[in-house]
Amino acid sequence: MNVLIIGGGASGMMAALNAAQNGHCVTLLERQARVGRKLLSTGNGRCNLTNLNVSPAHYHGEAPSFADYALQYADVASTLRRFADLGLLTVTEDSGRVYPYSNMAGSVLDVLRFALEQPHIDLHTGVTVTRLRKKGELFTAETEGGETFTARRVILAAGGAAGSKVGGVMDGYRLAKSLGHHRTALYPSLVQLKTDPTYPRSLKGVKADARIRILRGGEAIAENRGEILFTEYGVSGPAVFDISRRVSTGGDGLVCELNFFPDWDERSVLHWLQQRRDTMASREASALLTGAIHTRLGQTVCKAAGFTHQRVSSLTDDDLRCVAHQATCFTLPITGTCGFDQAQVTAGGLRTDEFDPTTMESRLVPGFYACGEVLDIDGDCGGYNLQWAWSSGLLAGELRQNTAPCAQMKDGAF
Repeated sequence: MNVLIIGGGASGMMAALNAAQNGHCVTLLERQARVGRKLLSTGNGRCNLTNLNVSPAHYHGEAPSFADYALQYADVASTLRRFADLGLLTVTEDSGRVYPYSNMAGSVLDVLRFALEQPHIDLHTGVTVTRLRKKGELFTAETEGGETFTARRVILAAGGAAGSKVGGVMDGYRLAKSLGHHRTALYPSLVQLKTDPTYPRSLKGVKADARIRILRGGEAIAENRGEILFTEYGVSGPAVFDISRRVSTGGDGLVCELNFFPDWDERSVLHWLQQRRDTMASREASALLTGAIHTRLGQTVCKAAGFTHQRVSSLTDDDLRCVAHQATCFTLPITGTCGFDQAQVTAGGLRTDEFDPTTMESRLVPGFYACGEVLDIDGDCGGYNLQWAWSSGLLAGELRQNTAPCAQMKDGAF
């Protein structure tokens, strides 16, 4: 049976390889000049291809349980065996993150590209599908260049809106809409936060280990701990990415609170500062946190507390309490997130209740499948999104058929 796959990213390549392995003749269409371009930018160029800690808790969407079957069908162990069979060596960090042994994302892409070079897979790059129709048992895809491709089955693996510089587009949602599908609202995820820039601008490039909380009206709606990075417009870093989804979808009035002494409470920091007052009596107050956190960050915390050029010896316990509070509850009003062009993942996508989680086939259009980021499933930072791409792509590539149609269609964001 001939199969048309739209999108040559992580999920599309996996779908193509599995479909070909199952005896299907595959045509793979990719709009970029080469397949898998987005893979090269993952994991800071190292490609964090999965995580040993994959579990349902790391996935999101209106119905995150939709991902459960695919993640069990193609779990982390079986996925790594597939990559090993393709010749990829991997290394696992203590955190559970898995990287290629070469520490180069190109190694992951190269073994996939080599595997695609087989008689059962016809790869076309630089091809943008502009129209997708179904008549009878046959799908017809028309391209921007005037070409027409036909197939009995279609797998949509066109990705999401995130990462427009490396291939993120709205094409997949539009093509699915033409067949009667709906999507949820879309938000950038795994993305930098924008805040009041007054302090971040002066701290641009400074990294810190911190506990981060996102507050609304004084109550935490999300929290995390790890490395943060100050940017010209706010904060970034792994600890920020993991909770950026809550900011994207959380509306206005949010505040970012940072604790630069994540293992201490405010009282412990105050006690330490009181000891420092005795040993640094002749120093300027701005140097009070030197040796504990980044020098520039320490100076900024003291400035936020209202102390710069005063002598440390002149600071009262109440003054030190102000510094301790700023060091453990440093707040930045949030103005939003960066956009899809800088986001690593799209939160939201095609409504999963219109697809069968055990086959990835549409409940509305027999023979039409979807996988990867185009669906309303997204994961945390740390390899979870790529595992979803591998798992859902492999399951879609099985080309199993549903046993029951969708009972009804719901209103969506289209």
